[in-house]
Amino acid sequence: MAEYKCLNCGKVIPSSELNLKAKCPHCSNKILVKVRPKVVKKVIAR
Repeated sequence: MAEYKCLNCGKVIPSSELNLKAKCPHCSNKILVKVRPKVVKKVIAR
């Protein structure tokens, strides 16, 4: 499940709360940013 962060109020919203609307349920802001996991991937270069 993806999570989104509102740029206006800073609340983290799970995608299940959004349904099909790209709007913050707390402040009605339309700009949401997808939260990335804090895992660093190691890539082996050849």
